[in-house]
Amino acid sequence: MGPTADGFETYGVTGVALITFILLAVPQPTVQVALLVWIFVMRVGMIVTSAASYWINGLWAKAKFGAASKFDFEIPLTTLVWLTSIVSIVMTYVLSKVLISDLGNGMWWKLSTIITCGTLAGALIPELVKAFTSTNSGHVREVVTASKEGGASLNIISGIVAGYFSAYWMGLTIVALMGGAYYVSIGIPADVMASTAAPIFAFGLVAFGFLGMGPVTIAVDSYGPVTDNAQSVYELSTIETIPGIEAEIQKDFGFKPDFEEAKMFLEENDGAGNTFKATAKPVLIGTAVVGATTLIFSIIQVLNGKFGVENVFRGLSIINPLFLLGLITGGAVIFWFSGAACQAVATGAYRAVEFIKQNINLDSGAAKASVEDSKKVVEICTQYAQKGMFNIFLAVFFSTLAFACANHYFFIGYLISIAVFGLYQAIFMANAGGAWDNAKKLVETELKAKGTPLHDACVVGDTVGDPFKDTSSVALNPVIKFTTLFGLLAVELAIELNPMTAHIWALVFFLVSTVFVWRSFYGMRIPTMETK
Repeated sequence: MGPTADGFETYGVTGVALITFILLAVPQPTVQVALLVWIFVMRVGMIVTSAASYWINGLWAKAKFGAASKFDFEIPLTTLVWLTSIVSIVMTYVLSKVLISDLGNGMWWKLSTIITCGTLAGALIPELVKAFTSTNSGHVREVVTASKEGGASLNIISGIVAGYFSAYWMGLTIVALMGGAYYVSIGIPADVMASTAAPIFAFGLVAFGFLGMGPVTIAVDSYGPVTDNAQSVYELSTIETIPGIEAEIQKDFGFKPDFEEAKMFLEENDGAGNTFKATAKPVLIGTAVVGATTLIFSIIQVLNGKFGVENVFRGLSIINPLFLLGLITGGAVIFWFSGAACQAVATGAYRAVEFIKQNINLDSGAAKASVEDSKKVVEICTQYAQKGMFNIFLAVFFSTLAFACANHYFFIGYLISIAVFGLYQAIFMANAGGAWDNAKKLVETELKAKGTPLHDACVVGDTVGDPFKDTSSVALNPVIKFTTLFGLLAVELAIELNPMTAHIWALVFFLVSTVFVWRSFYGMRIPTMETK
């Protein structure tokens, strides 16, 4: 649900960023109209190509694997991603040639090439993610090997290493593709948009290109929860223990079930699902960050109109202390947010386990907990998830208002820092979690070592990885987008206030935000033995 919601949100935010930018940075009304129509048609075309690619890939996969008794579940998903990428790139050049060739100066192929950089990122990043999280990955196998001798400690360290390395390679890939887009944007004529604006427009189009893979990115991400729940439903059903079930299935459905084989297929399919769940997160966070650059430039354009280009240029210099302080502040907020999200998980898990130990006793011969007890566990987890979400959102909301009112140059530095720190933190946490998850899966499927000390060690790593990959990393995406989009509105209001009034409001908003920051940690802290 989370990445899917992020995907739809990213569509909206990127569209707003590009439309705002075109209206602010393109002086000629006729060019504005041409570009806006082009953006709209391209977005519709991307959805159509994704649907067509999904259909074609389904036919191919059925023909190739329909009669196979065993195959790699990652292959059809990988093929879908690359097929969609290729079809989207072809469609981009065709539609651009038809719609904006009249702009002259090769604008149609230049803008198509810039979008292609983003489309390629949507295909390359999943390949990099697989290199760090797939069950076939050397990094995942290293996590397993480390766990054999070092137990849970080395399991966790090896997963952290995988996450750090993945952030390095994905960061360089995004930089390379954005750099290519910048190089092409140099050729955009000055009469279309200013030379300082063209690279930022290019970065926005890179995010737009990312979204050319959006429907397929969401589809392969959704594959993960489906396979995960399918395996869980099978295990919870305990179908193989039902007397006479094999004969009943044979009679009703015409085949004799092989429960061991079914269990293995579900486990392996879940491993593929884990991998492709992990691929969606860096793609979506990448679109958020690249799109944020366009929104930030839109804020700069607003400031140019209010204070003049030269004053804004000096204000955004690295030697301006306010701008530099904003860069430092953004990093602090990202690390607070990561900790607060994990704190909500830790406290909720503690309360759930506490309830289970006190109220659920399977030693008495019961095979599973009662429905009422199960509902109570779900209620506890939901309660702490909502409590954590409430505190975190209001802290981010009031922090954004506070920093926007404090100083506009400080705030732009803050937004840049939020985007950069958030990008690497999200990639690190998502891929470290994916490596831990599939290390456990590898032990269960390939080594068939469930119930061993090795499996216990990998379960610990997977437990650490869940709040990393499923809570903190995915939630950084909407934080970046909300802060930049809401920040555009907040700055426009703040610069109209009297400076003294703005600073008073900044202090008030900041103090309110610290209340919710305090609540997100100390208000949700697990009680110690002395105070319990």
